[in-house]
Amino acid sequence: MKKGILYPVGTPIGNLKDISLRALELLKEVSLIAAEDTRHTRKLLSHYDIHTSLTSFYEHNQLRKIPYLIKKLTTGKDIALVSKAGMPGISDPGYHLIKEAVKEGIEVVPIPGPTALALGLVASGLPTQSFVFEGFLGRKKVEWLKKLNRLKEEERTIVIYEAPHRIRKILPEIRKILGDRQIAVARELTKKFEEIIRGKVSEVEAVFEEKKPRGEFTLIIEGKSLTMT
Repeated sequence: MKKGILYPVGTPIGNLKDISLRALELLKEVSLIAAEDTRHTRKLLSHYDIHTSLTSFYEHNQLRKIPYLIKKLTTGKDIALVSKAGMPGISDPGYHLIKEAVKEGIEVVPIPGPTALALGLVASGLPTQSFVFEGFLGRKKVEWLKKLNRLKEEERTIVIYEAPHRIRKILPEIRKILGDRQIAVARELTKKFEEIIRGKVSEVEAVFEEKKPRGEFTLIIEGKSLTMT
C-alpha cells in the first residue's frame, strides 16, 4: 500500500490573511490535521470554511499520538501538521513526528508559511547574513544561565523566543552575561498591537519597567564581535 504524505503547514502567527493559497488547498484535501492547539486551529479553519477532521498533537500527548499518526500515514492517509502559530517543527513537538516519519520512510512535504524568528530578524536592524536561533531559553533560571553562558562568545546575531511573564527576569540576565548589547524585542508580530523595541538591553529593560509585557516575544541580540568594534 502506498504511504501517505506528512505536510508540515505554516499557518499565520497573527493576521489570518498571512496564509498561502497552497496551504488552504492542502488543509482542505488531507485526511486529517494534527494540531498543536485544536481550538486555535478551528478558528482558522472556520474563517476559511474548511471542515477537515482535527486531532490534537501537543507536548503532553505526543508519545501516545506519534504511533497513531504514523499508522495513519503508513496506511495511505495524508496528514497536515500545524502548530499553534507559524511553522511546525520549530520550537514545538512537531519535530518529533517529522523525525519519526522520516525514519519510517514517509515523505515529508513542507508547505511554507510565516515564522516569528524570520520576521523579527529582518525587522530588527541587526545583521542577518549569519545568525543562530536558540528557541526558548527554558522555564527555569538554571536553564537560562546555562544557555546564555554558552552564547557569551557567539559572534552571530542571536534569536530567541520568550514568554511575557519571563521577559522582565531574562533581560537583566542577558545584560549581565552578554553585556549591554544592542537588542530588538518584537512582540505581537503581524497582529494589531505589533511592536518592535530597539536599543541597548538596559534601555529595553527600562521600557518594561514602565509597561506590562504582553504577547509573545522574539528577541534579536547583537553578536559579540560587533560589540567589540
